[in-house]
Amino acid sequence: MSDLSRRRLLAGGIGLSAAAALAACDRLVEPRGGQAGASSDTTATTRPADPEEPPATQPSTTAPAAPGTDGSWRDSGPQPHQPAVEKLKAGETPPQFVVISWDGAGESVKNPLLAHFRGVSQELGASMTLFLSGLYTLPNSKRTLYKPPGKPVGSSSIPFLADESVHATIDGIGKAWLEGHEIGTHFNGHFCGAKGVGSWTPDQWKDEIDQAVGFVKNWRTNTGFTDLDPLPFDYSKELVGARTPCLEGSANLRTAANDLGWRYDTSSNGIQMWPSKAGKLWALDLQSIPFVGHKGQVMSMDYNMMYNQSKTPTGDAAKHAQWQQEAVDSYLAGFQRAYDGNRAPLIIGNHFESWNGGIYMTAVEQVMRKIATYPDARLVSFRQLCDYLDGQDPAVLAQLRTLQIGAAPKNGWKTFLTA
Repeated sequence: MSDLSRRRLLAGGIGLSAAAALAACDRLVEPRGGQAGASSDTTATTRPADPEEPPATQPSTTAPAAPGTDGSWRDSGPQPHQPAVEKLKAGETPPQFVVISWDGAGESVKNPLLAHFRGVSQELGASMTLFLSGLYTLPNSKRTLYKPPGKPVGSSSIPFLADESVHATIDGIGKAWLEGHEIGTHFNGHFCGAKGVGSWTPDQWKDEIDQAVGFVKNWRTNTGFTDLDPLPFDYSKELVGARTPCLEGSANLRTAANDLGWRYDTSSNGIQMWPSKAGKLWALDLQSIPFVGHKGQVMSMDYNMMYNQSKTPTGDAAKHAQWQQEAVDSYLAGFQRAYDGNRAPLIIGNHFESWNGGIYMTAVEQVMRKIATYPDARLVSFRQLCDYLDGQDPAVLAQLRTLQIGAAPKNGWKTFLTA
């Protein structure tokens, strides 16, 4: 798809049981949802530093860093490949927005899913949001730099990546930003459950955020890598939204995010209706969608599909094909319900993972490719969705919010929005 198509105008019930209500990545020992699906390529929290040497490095001379920094980043100005925004006019049908987002967003050199989905997105003219875990830019040997709120220094509920995957993550995140993808945050240590992020105060969330930003903006000092270009963005400015581990602690996170001037949060349970604001933030939450092949609904995330199907990331291989098709059909049922109905943005969450043989990665790719065949569908990042929402007349958005789940305007779109 051409670059012009990529930049086309933006305008023009949780589960089957109590277990299904678990938010995103809750309470399984394997996997802990923020993990980037790189379990075969990570350094466990109880092991010593990876004995392998980091990748061979040579100085980079192609991209100057920001003055006064350690060379980890530069401010490249406005992000490339961002679509223009047009106000929705009387008689028009809203585009069908779909956000594909990734918790953790670390790259495994053994299973390079970040690179793969960057390629898929480039082919389809899509943008994604990458919720980067700050620890994925920090080597295990420097783990004591992390001081999680209320937890021992250097502790984490997700593994630190091997040095080669830290290298690949930094490289991939920089390239992803240049391709138009948003870099949000999934924070750092991914502490769920009792005494985890759900207990953090707004000030503790700000501390966690400061550390995540610091790891990203000082990766060169922390890693010693010299063969990578600076990240092409100032993360302090780029960071405008997040998803919390296990969707816990969102109330106090949103207090902190409002103070920090963020634009959105996606850390709660939602439904397929046009979004509203929580304070100054757009609440762009994961949604309940039809769970095809089952009774009831499921949250629009790979973890929740997996948990409801197999309860484990290593379920019965004989059922993988069935479960994959159920995931595809469920995402598309959510898409079709919005597309034929109120056109509310569809929010899909994922992890770079290999659960049940990688069927959920195959499923979301199939879904992306199908959605891209609809000329009035837009695969966008959360930031781009915020741009669209902020560019609309508040009265128009209020009118859109009167449309219930799956309900199209009674007399059609041509008469629904009036001048």
